[in-house]
Amino acid sequence: MAATAFVPKSSPGDLLDAGLRQMGFSLSADTGKNLLRFVAMLEKWNRVYNLTSIREPERMIGLHILDSLSVLQHLRGAASVLDVGTGGGLPGLPMAIALAETAPDVHITLLDTIAKKTAFVRHAIGELRLANANVVTERVEKYHPTQGFDVVISRAFAELKDFVNGAGHLCAWNGRMLAMKGAHPFDEIARLPSAFVVEEVIPLQVPQVDGQRHLVVIK
Repeated sequence: MAATAFVPKSSPGDLLDAGLRQMGFSLSADTGKNLLRFVAMLEKWNRVYNLTSIREPERMIGLHILDSLSVLQHLRGAASVLDVGTGGGLPGLPMAIALAETAPDVHITLLDTIAKKTAFVRHAIGELRLANANVVTERVEKYHPTQGFDVVISRAFAELKDFVNGAGHLCAWNGRMLAMKGAHPFDEIARLPSAFVVEEVIPLQVPQVDGQRHLVVIK
């Protein structure tokens, strides 16, 4: 992912408000506060657990929060979402915070194999009282829930072929896999197994993020 080029002259709260307006989101003040609380927790835990290479809260707004929220409109009525390789809770936690207000029936499961990262995610879910999210500590290949997910999403998790080979079994028969990428991944798409078809590649416009962002939708 390309790093943002701007030099922040505003507070995280001002940057969040400006970014949400640019993206056309109308979220309550309480939801905005929860997004900022998540950023504060991420910044604090990051000092010890190295959850993300982005250290400054101001840069986290665009590169983590707004980037994660940019895919919400593409969930298209999904009731269950799996965030594969969630790391510090991205994109799953910002999505869950926003959906708690706008679509509370959508449930998000956040999956990662590293216990210190899922410990942070579990802490954040508890602190933010997110009833629509849960976390699982497991390797994606070994995770076998009783039901598949409507949407399986990843953010900078792996090459597309590794994503579908590792997590394809977690997608419901009529579900979709969403891969958040930077530049259009032409070469990665060409290497996809024949059982998986790219439905579309959607350019994403993310405020405060310099560089290309694309969402690859796979059936």
